[in-house]
Amino acid sequence: MNGTSSKKTELSERDNKPRTYRRIVTGNVNGKAVVQSDEPLPAYEFRTVPGYQHTLIWVNPATPDLSQEQRFDRYPDSIVPGPGGTSLHFVTFPPDSLFADPSFDGEAARNEALVRLRGLADHFEKKDPGMHQTNTVDYSVVYDGEIWLELDDGETLHLKRGDVVVQNGTRHAWRNKSTEPVTMLFFLNGARERQ
Repeated sequence: MNGTSSKKTELSERDNKPRTYRRIVTGNVNGKAVVQSDEPLPAYEFRTVPGYQHTLIWVNPATPDLSQEQRFDRYPDSIVPGPGGTSLHFVTFPPDSLFADPSFDGEAARNEALVRLRGLADHFEKKDPGMHQTNTVDYSVVYDGEIWLELDDGETLHLKRGDVVVQNGTRHAWRNKSTEPVTMLFFLNGARERQ
């Protein structure tokens, strides 16, 4: 095996493993900034969708109160924050070709998403899988790879690493039309519902 083949094998093996992100949380003790926690956060890999990974980095369900210590001790009832709240996520999407495979079980994938992506997955449309709309303003960053943003009437935008989309509570879907996984960083800001 030559050096190029060896490097490709090493990369594909690494890409098939769930990523781990390091989360460092600071706090104040006696008026001094200190490290409150420093820990690895392994990505959750969906059993029903190989290569689909989700890592919830942090969530504030409502506006934080800095006079109290900020903690994220348990998985929330909803990863979609309420008005004034925020949440931060890394998501890796596998290529869309996976969903066209005859062995793909869409109902099992939906059921797993309803458990893991509480508060978000129930917004996914049954007639148009992946399309959804939430009461949030999202900062969506292409962290690694490329992806296509689909809006109403089939309008599609091709996005590459470093591109940022500000999603103002609009109906949309993320489509990975490439042959490689793509990782996105999502910062959701809870907003008031439309009147």
